[in-house]
Amino acid sequence: MYRLYDYLPSGNGYKVRLVLKHLGLPYELVELDIKTGASRTPEFLARNPNGRIPVLEVPGRGCLAESHAILGFLAEGTALVPGDPFDRARMWQWLCFEQYELEPNLATARFWLRSLGKSPEELGEKLVEKLAKGRAALAVLEHGLAGREFLVGDRYSLADVALYAYTHVVPEAGVSLEPYPSIRAWLACVERQPGWAPITAR
Repeated sequence: MYRLYDYLPSGNGYKVRLVLKHLGLPYELVELDIKTGASRTPEFLARNPNGRIPVLEVPGRGCLAESHAILGFLAEGTALVPGDPFDRARMWQWLCFEQYELEPNLATARFWLRSLGKSPEELGEKLVEKLAKGRAALAVLEHGLAGREFLVGDRYSLADVALYAYTHVVPEAGVSLEPYPSIRAWLACVERQPGWAPITAR
């Protein structure tokens, strides 16, 4: 059985849990409180020297870090990875976009506000900048979803999993999804997929 080291509010860990649940793969969840340094202990650093969650322990093989590497491993050969090379490249394009544009801005703002309990006044211009860049990322996502049910081709893929994880919780970063009708329709579509569970689910 896989063992997943995770922090439940994390969108990066949530991506992995969504794929595990969608594919019906059993796993043991080991919850770590990253706010108190649980991912910086010698025991955890032996699993991931970078000191970040999620980490997937694969029986007989070792540990995998980085959420998208884990997703690629788990979904290899499944319908979550498009068979067509161009569609598969488009899937990875969206995964890269998520890590470079959406996650560093909206996920960071959400972490500051929700997990660290900072106020907008404390964060000041740092928060303003993150939210401006985050809204720009949402505009790109909205454009990519216009007239589409899914991000790549006509089926649910890792692109949808990766982008959904942090997009659906952006109101926790103080950003309304009201201006993004295509995103809102897509979120509802993702939530109808087999194995879907809320971010708080183990």
